[in-house]
Amino acid sequence: MKITFFGAAREVTGSCFLVESEQVRFLVDCGLHQGGAWAAERNFQPLAFDPRSIDFVLLTHAHLDHSGLLPKLSLAGYAGPVFTTDATADLLEIMLPDSGHLQEVEAQRALRHPGANDRTPGAGTPLYTAADAVASLAQVHRVKYDRPIDPHPQVRCTFRDAGHILGSAIIEVWLREGGESRKLVFSGDLGQPGRQLLHDPTLIPEADVLLVESTYGNRAHRSLAATLDEFVYAVNHTLHEKGGNVIVPAFAVGRTQEILHYFNLLTRQGRFHDLLIYVDSPMATAATQITMRHLEILDAQTQRLATSRDAHFAEAKIRFVETVQESMALNNVHSGAIIVSASGMCDGGRVKHHLRHNIGSAQNTILITGFQAQGTLGRRLVDGAKSVHLFGEEVTVRAEIFTLGGFSAHADQPALLRWLRSFKRSPGQTFIVHGEQDIALAFAEEVKTQLGWNVSVPNFGDSVQF
Repeated sequence: MKITFFGAAREVTGSCFLVESEQVRFLVDCGLHQGGAWAAERNFQPLAFDPRSIDFVLLTHAHLDHSGLLPKLSLAGYAGPVFTTDATADLLEIMLPDSGHLQEVEAQRALRHPGANDRTPGAGTPLYTAADAVASLAQVHRVKYDRPIDPHPQVRCTFRDAGHILGSAIIEVWLREGGESRKLVFSGDLGQPGRQLLHDPTLIPEADVLLVESTYGNRAHRSLAATLDEFVYAVNHTLHEKGGNVIVPAFAVGRTQEILHYFNLLTRQGRFHDLLIYVDSPMATAATQITMRHLEILDAQTQRLATSRDAHFAEAKIRFVETVQESMALNNVHSGAIIVSASGMCDGGRVKHHLRHNIGSAQNTILITGFQAQGTLGRRLVDGAKSVHLFGEEVTVRAEIFTLGGFSAHADQPALLRWLRSFKRSPGQTFIVHGEQDIALAFAEEVKTQLGWNVSVPNFGDSVQF
């Protein structure tokens, strides 16, 4: 058996792992690389394996850094099934076509402004189109949590709740080879335990080979209570004292629904008053509707809140913005508005327009609520950039930047270590993935020191033979 790391190796994005034996070849995830010129370059490079030789794909969840290259895989000749959970399949129906549409928009922009987008190799040609993405959805096969499937005569898999976003999964894989069976576990992205909306990540008792994420493997998040206190302060201070707007760059899937949940909950608790919230992301609107269709996989408290008579965010006056014209009209709102918009890392979508019209004023606040990958506009803001490049202009940053790490959908170092300690015996080999290099190395050292496990941090393209 051999595993090759084609993404999420000393980086956070581009999750893609190829597993091979004498009888079977399959992928776990096939995600976009995100975060700068190097990411666009890597996305446009030919796949490093023959897609036609792949028997099946297992997908941990819908975020594009795990799913976003599936249409490219299909275009390159892959014709097999993609197995994933029901909720993930529903989310892919909105996320992949939207990704294809954005690819087309960027390509057209590059044609209109030659040389303006140096990040995209082969500028003017989309990586794939919305139609390509829709066509790839025909290959998606739905599975249920905790029900084993046999995607190949030599393979059995079970998807377990990862508690990261709606439908996210830890995947257990039993691979038979030469009369023996090895168990591989792919953590996917693990959620922070104790959060509302989702269940805690499922505890796994054992593995021969483990791949575990390390996005926040070098730090502890602030407590939820402290995070909500800061959230309340940032919003109320901006609206009622500074008289400005609050711009919330948020991932359309997962983070937007969580933010709306807390606006609603805190309004009911009397900590917010007279809020006017605009959700400016058609995908976020669709993802919120999908979330309401899958209440059975949310935690019990969230189910009670969502099904109570006054549950539908009435107190907070939430408006879902659909058309481009409605979105553009928000540029004329100079105070009193909360605008929740994608993308979560500020590198595309409608939020860039809202930043352009709000980031230059000290009365406004930019509220960062999620992970910002290296090379993204959001990361530059978090790191204290004094000016940023938006639509061909250099714009001075005068707005207040708040970073709320406690809302993270990723487990922090203490939570990751607690999850690892749930194993009844140490895996034969553990690979630290899905973390920036310094963080992945630091987490690997913690696992070695605290647990005494056999741990390594693969590089992009590394193959490990078992």
